Amino acid sequence: MNGAKPPSLPAAAGCFASLPEPSSGGPSEDRVALVSGASGGLGLKIVRMLAANGMRVVLASRSIAGGRAAVDLLGDLADRVAVRQLDVNDADSIARLAAWLFRALGRCDVLVNNEAVLLDEDEGASAVDPQLVRRTVETNLVGAWQLTQAVVPLMRIHRYGRIVNISSELGSLASMRADLPAYRVSKCAVNALTRVLADELACSGILVNACGPGPAEDDSDEIGPSASPAVPVWLASLPDDGPTGSFYGERDVIDW
Repeated sequence: MNGAKPPSLPAAAGCFASLPEPSSGGPSEDRVALVSGASGGLGLKIVRMLAANGMRVVLASRSIAGGRAAVDLLGDLADRVAVRQLDVNDADSIARLAAWLFRALGRCDVLVNNEAVLLDEDEGASAVDPQLVRRTVETNLVGAWQLTQAVVPLMRIHRYGRIVNISSELGSLASMRADLPAYRVSKCAVNALTRVLADELACSGILVNACGPGPAEDDSDEIGPSASPAVPVWLASLPDDGPTGSFYGERDVIDW
């Protein structure tokens, strides 16, 4: 999908919470963010922080029921959040969401590729089940890649975009180890995709970065313990002259 306008597609399935119409106010009020895998943990914390910062946020969840339950945890921020069904392993699901974004909101300014799986057990790379590797790579890399392809045309329309790929320090080649081979390789590939996209989109107003979020500061959070949303939200809110093609930990660059 390389043009400025996504093709006409069937209406997306699911429902959404009260979502304000695009405003004529400041940039943060106009911005629309999409977060995948957002019905709990880190994804939901990112949704909450982006909404608190004034963005309208699309909470993408494999289960509409799970997404609705997640919104119930957001209190007064719930009316800034829409719930949409999304399975990054299903091309039709991605296409329906992209079509809804174009039809209902006319834009998507921020994409946080958060949905991921960790399926590894105790096997090393020489013994791990290839089917487990395929499932891991399909979700963590190909799923994020397909979703990005669907959203970039909307970003190009407004010549503005922030793509944040949730990676992990486990995917760093500089510190690669033998455990969790499928997960490590998939996140290493996500890092490579980040660099490729950043180079391709360098002159389009779209910044692309990866991050391995640090630990949560508050384990008593109602959403539950998970990684901290601070770095993903910072990358989602970068100014136009912000970095692109970088890999961050707790706001420090990580060796690729």
